[in-house]
Amino acid sequence: MTMTRNDWEQRFQSLTLESRAFINGEYRPAISGETFECLSPVDGRFLASIASTDEADANLAVEAARQSFNSGVWANKAPAERKRILIRFADLILQHQEELALLETLDMGKPISDSLYIDVPGAAQALSWSGEAIDKIYDEVAATPHDQLGLVTREPVGVVGAIVPWNFPLMMACWKLGPALSTGNSVILKPSEKSPLTAIRIAELAVEAGIPKGVLNVLPGYGHTVGKALALHN
Repeated sequence: MTMTRNDWEQRFQSLTLESRAFINGEYRPAISGETFECLSPVDGRFLASIASTDEADANLAVEAARQSFNSGVWANKAPAERKRILIRFADLILQHQEELALLETLDMGKPISDSLYIDVPGAAQALSWSGEAIDKIYDEVAATPHDQLGLVTREPVGVVGAIVPWNFPLMMACWKLGPALSTGNSVILKPSEKSPLTAIRIAELAVEAGIPKGVLNVLPGYGHTVGKALALHN
């Protein structure tokens, strides 16, 4: 059934928008208590007051991500299990396709048909592709002289900061989350302050899929505050 604009408007009225940061498996306000207004470019309507995180939140998220990585709760999980969870994550995005498409359109202004049939499926496909690759891309033995042995190993680097722009917010987030999570890293995702809603929402879906707390954190906020803090963090 094709939904009309009125149908989508009614769907929006029934939504409860999450506006907080996601750190160590739970939603929480910015440490400073600061927020910024999220306005829809479609018609200028107010959508939500979003947590405006900064360096203090970045440090807290990095600590949570580092602890989750060092514990091995995700990095040392069997590849087949990480695969199962990432594919489950992709499936949950598709199960919430209409909700996420509506959030995407209201937040950054593209036609709902694009969000529904391109962006959300593309985001799910990016996650599932990386998930499927987990047990199919192996380490390598390099070509060496007979008395030498050269090994190429693929190992997680630890804590990854993923900063994405406003124009394909969900799809570009998943382009980065898929490879980073599939290889066992812990991730801090910083969406654009112009379009943070889908990134905030999928954090909850990640936990529902089975990704352990601290492995995926989401910090909404401005580039010159939390974005800078993440980009300069050791």
